[in-house]
Amino acid sequence: MSTTDIGIDDLPIREELRGTSPYGAPQLDVPVQLNTNENPYPLPEALVERITERVRDAARGLNRYPDRDAVELRTELARYLTRTGKHPVGPENVWAANGSNEVIQQLLQTFGGPGRTAIGFEPSYSMHPLIARGTGTGWVSGPRRDDFTIDEQAAVEAIAGHRPDVVFVTSPNNPTGTAVAPETVIALYDAAQRARADTAGALVVVDEAYVEFSHRPSLLPLLEGRPNLVVSRTMSKAFGAAGLRLGYLAAHRAVVDALQLVRLPYHLSAVTQATALAALEHTDTLLTYVEQLKAERDRLVAGLRGLGYEVTDSDANFVQFGRFDGEGGAHAAWRQILDRGVLVRDNGVPGRLRVTAGTPEENDAFLDAVRALKSSVGDTPTPPKEQKR
Repeated sequence: MSTTDIGIDDLPIREELRGTSPYGAPQLDVPVQLNTNENPYPLPEALVERITERVRDAARGLNRYPDRDAVELRTELARYLTRTGKHPVGPENVWAANGSNEVIQQLLQTFGGPGRTAIGFEPSYSMHPLIARGTGTGWVSGPRRDDFTIDEQAAVEAIAGHRPDVVFVTSPNNPTGTAVAPETVIALYDAAQRARADTAGALVVVDEAYVEFSHRPSLLPLLEGRPNLVVSRTMSKAFGAAGLRLGYLAAHRAVVDALQLVRLPYHLSAVTQATALAALEHTDTLLTYVEQLKAERDRLVAGLRGLGYEVTDSDANFVQFGRFDGEGGAHAAWRQILDRGVLVRDNGVPGRLRVTAGTPEENDAFLDAVRALKSSVGDTPTPPKEQKR
């Protein structure tokens, strides 16, 4: 065989990786890009200047390793969580990494791994099973109702039957936008501890990447008295810092200590820490953008429903809509919206697409595109069911 003919599957990779594909969303050069749940507003100039100042100071010491434990950053993240989450959090309860995906990876490296299992309730964030696979953790797909909420009784039964070591609860959920009631999280947590009563229990991870956009308060207060509960966050969405790659979590200090068994040395660069600290100084300004996006998200929901589309209640900065049951289904609708210069996400939920809330002008362009789509032959969505929040 010529070396030029060698592909991935010709290499001695792990068997469970053969035939799989990497995570990715298509980025196309179109006028309106509403497919990756990014914050559409660039950072304010005052913050850009503050980042420049902090990075300049950090650059003077780049010949040295950064603060291995990111103490200053974790202290400021703890202050932010305490202020906005209505629950006291100390720096010893916070851990930070390169994006929430690395946080999840470290959790599965510590509490999952070969011979262990994680469960999530799908459709949900597709990186959870991908990271599970990458860490050698078995994956179980748990049930959801037709309206994409978690069926509490069915979920408890799934946990009892599979006895997972790690449970993922995504609230608000990606790609559906649905939030999870605290009573449901408590029920799943209790079920997970009962199922693993012969060990030290099971870890329950509440993924709150989009919580700042929610109509509901954070689930952070549930940490009280639950040492196996973790709440993960990101600065990519509400802080408008997707390019920064900074994720973090809040948990019992023992969980934070455990993660340091698997973290790479000096995993957060001095530049990353400096940039994140600058962003936290401008929290109030950045959260005003969140309020604007929440209003635009609600406008998208109302506009889509007014056009006759079925829309899943959303507590995130995106909206799932449909249903497209004609020839080609959702992908055909995605293509026709793209042909009108607007890129949304077709991420595999049957008959539905997902659109990120953009600027008012971007959202107008999207609504014009779906209005034209609705009027085209063969692309009329099925009549919506009555929906209540």
